[in-house]
Amino acid sequence: MTKKLFRRIFPLVAFLLLAPWPIAYTAGYSSDTVPQDGIQISAAEVSAAPALTAVDKTIGGVTPGDLFFIDTTDSGADIQATLHFTNASELVNSYRYLILKVGLYVDNGSGEWEPAYGADGELAPDTFISLRNGYTGFTLPGYAKYKVTIDSGSFYCTNTDIDVGSTSPTFYLTVN
Repeated sequence: MTKKLFRRIFPLVAFLLLAPWPIAYTAGYSSDTVPQDGIQISAAEVSAAPALTAVDKTIGGVTPGDLFFIDTTDSGADIQATLHFTNASELVNSYRYLILKVGLYVDNGSGEWEPAYGADGELAPDTFISLRNGYTGFTLPGYAKYKVTIDSGSFYCTNTDIDVGSTSPTFYLTVN
């Protein structure tokens, strides 16, 4: 009797514990700029976004473009950032592989962007996001302005005739 009761109650308890998370996670978003403890994240203009042209059964490349700007000038703490595909479940229906090189740049103070250095003082390592993992992470020091870009990439498109979704990747950036 207790096993049967446990099998019925456990899914209900698990659902009740996990259900509030998506609500709490999205409630803080109110505009294109999201402040968080002295850190501001803003999305790049659509016209500056990376682009790709997918054609059935072809290999292709990605036109570089900007994704996000991170302003940590009011925070000295190192930040942990994670870049996610938000539509990975749609993309796997269209691509055998999709590998994108993520660029990290820092504002040098005169309005020019230079390759960023990591929290250890070394040049930030090459960072990639692919359909295999769906996300990538990196650490950046505080008191600076950063730009997250897609610098290059390649893909093999298997299908552009999909009923639902898109063959273009969409991104989401989280910062801790």
